Amino acid sequence: MANITGKTRGGTEWVPEFATFLDPKKCIGCGRCYKVCPRDVLDLVERGEDMEADDDMDDDDQMMVMTIAHGEDCIGCGSCGRVCPKDCYTYAPAAA
Repeated sequence: MANITGKTRGGTEWVPEFATFLDPKKCIGCGRCYKVCPRDVLDLVERGEDMEADDDMDDDDQMMVMTIAHGEDCIGCGSCGRVCPKDCYTYAPAAA
């Protein structure tokens, strides 16, 4: 199957890459990606026990992290990854 392709305003072909994974162990919950996402794809959640960060955290701290809540709404713009200071996102093109 071929990848989904689009065209820029200038007519150049473009293959969007969609957010497929957000690494909760890297995420610091800064919210930058949430603010730039034009499609309400992300949500802020409490870091679960299975998402514990590599560094030690106090038990009283309830660390919040982003999650891909509505991945089906992603348009492949890549804004989230461009503003992420911890390089948390993984992308892949979608097959047509």
